Amino acid sequence: MTKKLMDRSGKRHEFADPTLIVTTATLVVSLVIAAIVASVGIARADTLAPIVQGNGGRVVLAVLLGLLIAGMGCLTAAVVRDGTHPPRRD
Repeated sequence: MTKKLMDRSGKRHEFADPTLIVTTATLVVSLVIAAIVASVGIARADTLAPIVQGNGGRVVLAVLLGLLIAGMGCLTAAVVRDGTHPPRRD
């Protein structure tokens, strides 16, 4: 058992799939661009002022943003996972 573990530990581990890295980087850049555009739009239009005046408005905006980020993460996971390879167990 010990020899088997030593042989397995001596092997070189592969890096993450390049498509996963590109997809993750694209998601991060998209989130940054969306945040910048939303900030500029809010600063120019000030249309969310009546919503934010109450306490419930901030919660709604926070939940909406959280759901947006979670949805983008789920979409990324669904696109990247192809199901042809079994999960690795090191």
